[in-house]
Amino acid sequence: MEILKTRHLTKIYGKGTNQVTAVDDVTLSVEQGEFVAIVGSSGSGKSTLLHMLGGVDRPTSGSVVIQDEDIYRMNDDRLAVFRRRQVGLIYQFYNLIPVLSVEENMALPCELDGRKPDIGYLRELAETLGLSRRLKHLPNELSGGQQQRAAIGRALITRPAILLADEPTGNLDSKASDEIVALLKMSNRKYKQTIVMITHNLEIAKQADRVLTIEDGRIVNGEGELRNYNYEGR
Repeated sequence: MEILKTRHLTKIYGKGTNQVTAVDDVTLSVEQGEFVAIVGSSGSGKSTLLHMLGGVDRPTSGSVVIQDEDIYRMNDDRLAVFRRRQVGLIYQFYNLIPVLSVEENMALPCELDGRKPDIGYLRELAETLGLSRRLKHLPNELSGGQQQRAAIGRALITRPAILLADEPTGNLDSKASDEIVALLKMSNRKYKQTIVMITHNLEIAKQADRVLTIEDGRIVNGEGELRNYNYEGR
């Protein structure tokens, strides 16, 4: 079942001679429970695409449908609520609140939504992420890998329809990077979590079920080294 689909998604910045097309007529779909990686070099449009998939940046034209909801037909307030409840976001630089503990950071999306977090699920996530003994720690008391684990927990706490990861290993060494990708794969399998991850690293992308390549704002197919890989046996 399709959980995410776009139709002719386009984002243009500027006007006239300063006009730049960051994302150019992208149509794609993601199945429920699928782990998709989008690979592209710096400036290819991959972050802009991800932000539009997550309801963070409105497109110039085209549509994004998540769980049969055309999200850009919503007003800003309704979109903010939908994004908070149905979209989990993971960023390269973690974006944890420095004065909040790991537990408080993980619970924050629920608190912002006026709901109490499911403490049992939070503890289960902490155990899965290897953070059970770090729940009372502040972000500056953690390694980079541990901070990203906390960010993953925060993204998963609402049981979102889709998890979007923007270069989640970009600020980590190779060992921590491997651990974070392994945890994303585990969440995909254990919780049947749909994931879209963008990265410039093909080796990391290969861990996904499906790999798409973006160049100059377009999803490209069938040419060159980085094109629509499908990997078996993971």
